[in-house]
Amino acid sequence: MLTTTTIKVLEPGELDDALAVLDRDPVANAFVAARVQIAGLDPWRLGGEMWGWYVGGRLESLCYAGANLVPVCATSEAVHGFAERARRQGRRCSSVVGPAGPTAELWSLLEPYWGPAREVRAHQPLMVTSAPSAEIPPDPYVRRIRKNEMDLIMPACVAMFTEEVGISPMAGDGGLLYQARVAELVGAGRSFARIEDGKVIFKAEIGAATPRACQIQGVWVDPAYRGKRLSETGMAAVLRYALSDVAPVASLYVNDFNAAARAAYRRVGFREVGAFMSVLF
Repeated sequence: MLTTTTIKVLEPGELDDALAVLDRDPVANAFVAARVQIAGLDPWRLGGEMWGWYVGGRLESLCYAGANLVPVCATSEAVHGFAERARRQGRRCSSVVGPAGPTAELWSLLEPYWGPAREVRAHQPLMVTSAPSAEIPPDPYVRRIRKNEMDLIMPACVAMFTEEVGISPMAGDGGLLYQARVAELVGAGRSFARIEDGKVIFKAEIGAATPRACQIQGVWVDPAYRGKRLSETGMAAVLRYALSDVAPVASLYVNDFNAAARAAYRRVGFREVGAFMSVLF
C-alpha cells in the first residue's frame, strides 16, 4: 500500500507539531526554532510561511520560507517537495541556508530556475560548546550594549555585514530592516562589544536563542586591532554570557576558508559537529 505524502503551509494550531520537529536537532534548528517560539506560525508575525511535509498524515519535515529559505529535518523526498513548491512560487528569499546535505540537494533542484547565485558557501562548519575553555580568559571589557548606544554599535554591525556578505545591509530599504534587527538584539540584551575611546573594537551577538540552544553571530574585530587575539578573549566573554544567561549550549557556523576563525573558536572551546551551507543572492 502506498503511503500518501502532502505538502502545505502550516496553520497556527499545528505549533506543537512544528516544535516537535524542530526539537529533534535544537542546535542546527536554533534559528528557525527561535522565530517560531516567539512568533508562532502566523505568516505575518513569523515573517514568512512554514511549509510542512506530511507522510501518512504525520508532519515529518519543515521548510521556513521567508527572507531565508531553510530546510528543517528534511528528508530527500521532502526536499524535492519543497523545491517544487519554491520553484512554482518564484524566488522571494535573499538566501538558501541550512544543514549542508539537504541545502545542497535543495539548491541543486532550484539552481536551474533561480541561478546563478551571487555566492555559494558549500561547507560552513557548525561548531558547538557547552563549556568554555579554561585556557582563554574572557575579556573583562566586553559588555552588553545599552539601548542608548545604537549609534555606537551600528557602524560596526554594518562593517561586519558588508565584509561577511559582500553587500551593505543599508542598500534597498535604507537599512531599516537591518537597524530594526540590531535594535531587537540590543533591546534583548544579546548584543556585546568592547569599546575603547568611543569606538567598537570587538563585537558579537547572540542571534538566535531558545531554552535549549543559542547561536552566536556577527563576530567582528576592527581591522586595526586584528592579530591581537581579541576575537578569542572577546568570544570567551560572549560565551560566558551565553551559557550562563541564555542556554546550556552555544553554537555558531563559520566559513570553511576562514582557518584563523576556526582555530580561534576551537581554542575558546568549540568543536565541529556538522556543517551548514549558504546560497547568497
